[in-house]
Amino acid sequence: MNSNTVFHFVGIKGTGMSAMALILHDRGEKVQGSDIEQYTFTQRGLEQAGIKILPFSADNIHEGLTVIAGNSFTDDHPEIKKAREMGLTVYRYHEFLGKMIKGKTSIGVSGAHGKTSTTGLLAHVLSGIAPTDYLIGDGSGKGVPNARFFVYEADEYRRHFLATKPDYAIMTNIDFDHPDYYKSIDDVQDAFQTFANQTKKGIFAWGDDQRLRQLKAAVPIYYYGLHDTDDFQAVDVKRTTSGSSFHVLYKGKDLGEFSVPLFGEHNIFNSLAVVAVAYFEEVDLNEIRKELKTFQGVKRRFSERKISGMTIIDDYAHHPTEIKATIDAARQEYPSKKIAVVFQPHTFSRTIALMDDFAKSLNLADEVFLTSIYSSPRESHGKVSSEDLSKKITKGGRILSVDNMSPLLDYDNDVVIFMGAGDIQKYEKSYEDLLSHLSKKIN
Repeated sequence: MNSNTVFHFVGIKGTGMSAMALILHDRGEKVQGSDIEQYTFTQRGLEQAGIKILPFSADNIHEGLTVIAGNSFTDDHPEIKKAREMGLTVYRYHEFLGKMIKGKTSIGVSGAHGKTSTTGLLAHVLSGIAPTDYLIGDGSGKGVPNARFFVYEADEYRRHFLATKPDYAIMTNIDFDHPDYYKSIDDVQDAFQTFANQTKKGIFAWGDDQRLRQLKAAVPIYYYGLHDTDDFQAVDVKRTTSGSSFHVLYKGKDLGEFSVPLFGEHNIFNSLAVVAVAYFEEVDLNEIRKELKTFQGVKRRFSERKISGMTIIDDYAHHPTEIKATIDAARQEYPSKKIAVVFQPHTFSRTIALMDDFAKSLNLADEVFLTSIYSSPRESHGKVSSEDLSKKITKGGRILSVDNMSPLLDYDNDVVIFMGAGDIQKYEKSYEDLLSHLSKKIN
């Protein structure tokens, strides 16, 4: 790193960008950034670190900067354009991540789903045992002196993860997502095959995924799951309202019992991947056991709070597989309560491509409510609407507006899950305000 420069992040409030900025700040570098002025959940950590956040403007760019450009912004963005015209060093986010992980034992967590939760769990566990740098896709980033490990989320979107070459890779699954970029599921698999080719020491892959089973690599591939065909196998699984516990077998050898205060079968798989990595890095498994028990989750993944007797869960789920996993987790923790889902479809292309799968997963709830489709900066319109999805849903399907969340008042002492990757939280806040207002009137 060049400490004579100031690292300027274009789009510093992005989840990966804010995490990267925090790591550089922790390493003693000078850091600043620019973004929209609207408040986002990622900026709190930046503010606490004293990192300057500026409104977007070409005037932010001057000599002495090294620019890190967020992947949401094209080269036509005024700041990026000016930086290139001035001859400043400009890195794309994923390019710079490839530089940052060098010199550490790096572990890249990839997969269509489960990246953030698994990265967060691995970062928590390893940080409790050895100095660990980590970059998590919920905006959390940490840099520590003399780090042994670097744990990071490896995002397959536009093949960005191929800018990194980790020592170890965790692969949670291969699924068809990002239809705005990938042509087919085979195209996605091809990207993961290239990532496998770039991994230096070992790969840990979910054994139930047949496409992961088809990958070839010059390094060993270890599978984790619930079956005898898995190298790391969870047996004697117990799922309760306080979490999950299981024994881990490695090639038939019992490594002992592990427990996590997490819900849903997917979190058992995530925990297995963490145990597997730790085992090969010869970390004390008793330390792993202790750290697993204290994990509290990551931002926007099954975040819970209670208001006026209702349990409200906030979750980033925006793909059918993720929706299914989130409802499964809620059923485990609240087996006797009704579960309603408020879902905001994310992007028109994804809604069209996965329409039937969305309906199937959402119908696992007791009742489904929809918002209008979130139009991202990449995709502002399309030939599909939430009404099209609602026709395929048998468990409700009413469309909610942010100004009228009253249909949710039919629930009492139950669970409402708000799911989406856009601005679903404005609907959540509207509902919470409604509950709080009614509670005050009653009292």
